[in-house]
Amino acid sequence: MTTKGNLFILSAPSGAGKSSLISALLKQASPRAMQVSVSHTTRAPRPGEIDGQHYHFVTKEQFKNAIAEKHFYEYAEVFGNFYGTSEVAIDLQLAQGIDVFLDIDWQGAQQVRMKKPEVTTIFISPPSKQELENRLRGRGQDSEAVIQDRMAQAQAECSHYQEFDYIIINDDFEQALTDLTTIVNNQRLKRSQQACRHQQLFAELLA
Repeated sequence: MTTKGNLFILSAPSGAGKSSLISALLKQASPRAMQVSVSHTTRAPRPGEIDGQHYHFVTKEQFKNAIAEKHFYEYAEVFGNFYGTSEVAIDLQLAQGIDVFLDIDWQGAQQVRMKKPEVTTIFISPPSKQELENRLRGRGQDSEAVIQDRMAQAQAECSHYQEFDYIIINDDFEQALTDLTTIVNNQRLKRSQQACRHQQLFAELLA
């Protein structure tokens, strides 16, 4: 019997290092397959983006039909474009024993939690407001207005930290990665997971 995979949500303000942590986690050796959910979007592909790898690119009509059919765990409209997380695709991956990670904001996390209360939610925080601003400026690609807007968005995002199961302070990257790995392993070692995975062992021990 295949043990169901775990569903994780990772949320963070821009510049906290969430994407780098997820990428590093997926590169580690793991006894179970892990995958980041690929969202659906109505925006046009950017140069280098591949359909089905970076996003599932769909029309607004297709997206609205999917909303009507309750296809999404969560969705939102951002600057005129829709983004959503497919419930069908994720449930299929979980049924195959794959641990799935959702890279979404606090609003999306609330929507998913309503449908799947057992989801594990993780908030990635920068070590300080100043460090967050330093990281955003260090990218060297945003105007002052954009940086200030991202800082305001970060404050709004951080105001919801109490809604998450776990909090990781990304001050030292390697320690933050260790913390994230520990959380994932904790979920895998829960009784419900282990009892399903080792049914034969416990049947033998109790015979």
